[in-house]
Amino acid sequence: MFVYEKKLQYPVKIKNPNPALAKFIISQYGGPDGELGASLRYLSQRYSMPYPELKALLTDIGTEELGHLEMIGTLVHQLTRNMTPEEIKKAGFETYFVDRTAGVYPTAASGFPWSAASMAVKGDVIADLNEDLAADATIL
Repeated sequence: MFVYEKKLQYPVKIKNPNPALAKFIISQYGGPDGELGASLRYLSQRYSMPYPELKALLTDIGTEELGHLEMIGTLVHQLTRNMTPEEIKKAGFETYFVDRTAGVYPTAASGFPWSAASMAVKGDVIADLNEDLAADATIL
């Protein structure tokens, strides 16, 4: 499959918690156009790709998106660890914190959990590639 190096290519080292920033970044993790959806979109669409080279490319891109998911998850974790109750309340992070504490959960900034319904896999190469372009065009 692929080799996983147990370190981030670009280390994330955030010293101060910032739940207000984490509220925005969490959408890049599990929002409708976030890294989780992107990874699954590419890895699912590869099956209907008729060209082996492009099938391999979609697999590579989907795998790369998993790496992005790890980086975004690390950001959210570091921005929300060791928060004080005052920081949680001031940032409006209570609704997330009540259910998840400082766990990283795939959700949109609105609080709506990630759903496969937010991505399309049509089995039509042109439709699928247009879906990929549209989703990547909305990245923060």
